Amino acid sequence: MTLTPDALLAEAREQTGGLRDFGDARFRPGLEALCTALNTEARLSEMGAGIFRQKLVTQLANRLRVEAAFSAHPEIANETVDAPVVIVGLPRTGTTKLHRLLSRDPRFSWMAFWESQFPVPFPGEALAAPTARIQAAREMVDMMTTAMPKLTAIHPMNADEADEEVMLMEHSFMSAFNAYADIPGYDRWLDAQDQTPAYDYLRRMLQFLQWQQRQRGKTPGRWVLKAPHHLLRMHLLLKVFPGVQVILTHRDPVQSIPSIASFIHTLWGIYSAEANAHAAGRTWHDLMHRALYHTMDVRQTAPGQFLDVDFRDTVKQPMAVVEKIYDFIGLPRDADAEARMRAWLVEDEKTHQGGHDYSAPQFGLTDDGIRDAFAEYRAQHIKA
Repeated sequence: MTLTPDALLAEAREQTGGLRDFGDARFRPGLEALCTALNTEARLSEMGAGIFRQKLVTQLANRLRVEAAFSAHPEIANETVDAPVVIVGLPRTGTTKLHRLLSRDPRFSWMAFWESQFPVPFPGEALAAPTARIQAAREMVDMMTTAMPKLTAIHPMNADEADEEVMLMEHSFMSAFNAYADIPGYDRWLDAQDQTPAYDYLRRMLQFLQWQQRQRGKTPGRWVLKAPHHLLRMHLLLKVFPGVQVILTHRDPVQSIPSIASFIHTLWGIYSAEANAHAAGRTWHDLMHRALYHTMDVRQTAPGQFLDVDFRDTVKQPMAVVEKIYDFIGLPRDADAEARMRAWLVEDEKTHQGGHDYSAPQFGLTDDGIRDAFAEYRAQHIKA
């Protein structure tokens, strides 16, 4: 199966009953570069190509429906997205735990997994009752965890819990598609681009979700977001969201890099029967190295906007980390919110299933090589 932009665009138009406005046209070069890489580099299985086709058509159809919604409800464009709190760090550094912990506080706005997968209301769905979308996302999670049980041990999946906004940014076709497939040509293309359109579209999608949440009776609050994707684009996060406050999580790369490689290799295996473990290791070692050092440089321009959090503290004393975050962002602590957080921590412990076994050599890496590559970072941010 060959993925061609024109065919995908046509299918999206047909799926939406003939809608034609995809919004900001800057998405098109990304779609073309991605299709080229998927066709020529990714070694997709027949099933993987089918999943990707469905994914891309859905994202294009979402763009059409988002623009239709903005046209029908111009007040959406008036939604104010205040400077968010964004949790950023290498994957496997406790970002998901912190994100879901903070989401217990109703003063924050956040995006659930079901919203990330189905950001646009289904035809005929009442805005106040997105029941069908929630159920569809729950079925998706069940399918994913049944087909790939290892995924649960690596990243806890839950349709109702907070998840990464990078899935909204995928609609710009300037995003982390290399998490799903080995596509170095697309990676090189993306590195050469000004990726501002991806952040502009993220803001637009947050307006759209915030407007929908308002229809469900939620008073908009400050968004709490989370995505490792921002590490290599920290300058854009600061530019598009002035005043953003960044919670930067840290874990020894000797531990996190092989864990990331294992996660990525698992994801690649969904789409390709030829997923290469060493390629996953090399690609994501080098990518995360560039990402961390980029953020280290950018934070020097706005040091007051960053707070460092050690992974071990998140694991061992999460409520102390919460206190530190609230002091940093200037939000008074709330007894009810803290009670909800403590209750969630108890329940969360029950969801961890099995171990996540991996080692650097499985992915063509060595512990000493990782130590050397990340020496400056480790000296600054990893406590003995």
